[in-house]
Amino acid sequence: MADAEVRGDPSTSSGTGRFAWLTRLWALSTGRFGIVVVVVIGLTALVARFWTPFDPQKVDVANRWDAPGIPHLLGTDGSGRDILSLLMAGARTTVWVALGAGVIATVIGLVLAALGALTARWLRESVAVLVDILIAFPVLLIAMMLSSVWGGSLWVVIISVGIGFGTGIARVTRPELRRVLHSDFVLAGRASGLTPFQNLWRHLLPNVAPVFIVQLSWAMAVAVLAEAGLSYLGFGAPVTEPSWGLLLKDLQTYISVHPLTVVWPGLAITITVLGLNLLGDGLREATDPTLSRRRTAPAAAHTHVPEVVS
Repeated sequence: MADAEVRGDPSTSSGTGRFAWLTRLWALSTGRFGIVVVVVIGLTALVARFWTPFDPQKVDVANRWDAPGIPHLLGTDGSGRDILSLLMAGARTTVWVALGAGVIATVIGLVLAALGALTARWLRESVAVLVDILIAFPVLLIAMMLSSVWGGSLWVVIISVGIGFGTGIARVTRPELRRVLHSDFVLAGRASGLTPFQNLWRHLLPNVAPVFIVQLSWAMAVAVLAEAGLSYLGFGAPVTEPSWGLLLKDLQTYISVHPLTVVWPGLAITITVLGLNLLGDGLREATDPTLSRRRTAPAAAHTHVPEVVS
């Protein structure tokens, strides 16, 4: 570790443990908010897998449009379905889409970035052109093209968001990889006999992680919005699958009569997207050593006492 610090590798700064970034993340207000939101949504999806207060798809005409109270804490919709149960079941769909899109975007983004930064010039330029072509297609257009072939489904949302933001991750990460590639510690690792893959894993990826994490958090947040929007338009989740977008579509027709019912799915989508974005910002600050040094620099400057030459 000492050798790495002498070489100037910012990924191995002294005085920090391997998981010290968790402490720094929790110390940030944005990080705490993001962690709480992600944990609550994840636990809700896990609990809804086995239990909900009522059957989300059970129609109860006798209790349609019930106001929030007991036993329906958030009220019911026009079919008598419990809104809280629908939100809990919809959290499963949200988590599945966010994780699936994140995995696909990670694979596509890192593969294209590595090919565009670490290979021969002709291949790097070819990958750069491919990324520029793919990034010209918005996520919604990709989803509509896929749904026209395979029909509307969650897989259409996951794949379209994964492709759309995978190319965006590649475009942002590629120049960062090229910049780090010429650093002293990377050159020293290459001189010590590390293979290109070992150099990529030990030095390059940890140093582009802050940029990559922010892009990935945005991809997962957009995946939540895309699922809700595409389900609202009929290209996302089927009607048999609980979804916040479908619930919003069903309730917005009666917004002038029962405005409170529309608030719950809209609030769930807003808080989830905000939590993912703030978690990405917090992770960027917690994992970027340069930002850590900037935060401690003013305190160090304030306590510095200059020497007086007599």
